[in-house]
Amino acid sequence: MRKVKCGLIQMNLKGDASMRPEEIRRRMVDAHLPLVAEAGARGVQVLCFQEVWTQPYFCPGQERKWYAAAERIPDGETTKLMRECAAKHNMVIVSPIYEEDMPGVYYNTAAVIDADGKYLGKYRKTHIPHVDPGFYEKFFFKPGNLGYPVFDTAYLKLGVYICYDRHFPEGWRALALNGAEYIVNPSATVAGLSKYLWELEQPASAAANGVFIGAINRVGKEEPWAERMGEFYGSSYIVNPRGKIEAQASYDQDELLVHDIDLDLVREVRDLWQFFRDRRPETYRGLAAS
Repeated sequence: MRKVKCGLIQMNLKGDASMRPEEIRRRMVDAHLPLVAEAGARGVQVLCFQEVWTQPYFCPGQERKWYAAAERIPDGETTKLMRECAAKHNMVIVSPIYEEDMPGVYYNTAAVIDADGKYLGKYRKTHIPHVDPGFYEKFFFKPGNLGYPVFDTAYLKLGVYICYDRHFPEGWRALALNGAEYIVNPSATVAGLSKYLWELEQPASAAANGVFIGAINRVGKEEPWAERMGEFYGSSYIVNPRGKIEAQASYDQDELLVHDIDLDLVREVRDLWQFFRDRRPETYRGLAAS
């Protein structure tokens, strides 16, 4: 068996919107580091944080102050620190942060760091929502332009898809066809209309593509946006290629979820269901053209 120990960290915001982005980043980093150390002590080999993990989910408003939360990748402070953590614990780390490409150009991005601390590359969120009330992401993020890279890490072939991306099946399929065995989806999603989709879309995507998926969500109410947005409901989980949730975190607690995945199941499921063999891409061309 090809067992890989995976970890997901979900967390409440440590602070509120009255604070400077630099102060919130410091608080969030300080809160995460003990869980990173715990992950290392428990032998986690692949670790992923929630969407924009060093900051609040500031998209319910349109305040320019949050542009100051963006960092360079890989040369920014957070990515450098995560490279040190990865090397210290011999652990692949996926670090989703707010990225500054240049002044005035910002992306919702995940940096991928190998177990020796080497920066492997990044994924930029492809689909950017602008939904009322509360998801004004186009004010903050430019749509990603790096495609659907798969990272050949020390332990497995890894893909990243971020939050709203999960509603679009094409990206899951692209990542699987590009070789991903495990795809992480760091998110910031709240209770309400789409909560029932949380345990529907990603299991369905795991089954349709024969991959493991790690789904990570924030927890708690973030002020002053909670009245408009509601509550982040945690419930992070890992789902297998059959679409079965194998491990799940709590609704409302800061938590490190640790679970072993068996990568042999990827081949077993694909050999049984043969969805990739039976695809008919020549009949789908109109989908991409429309």
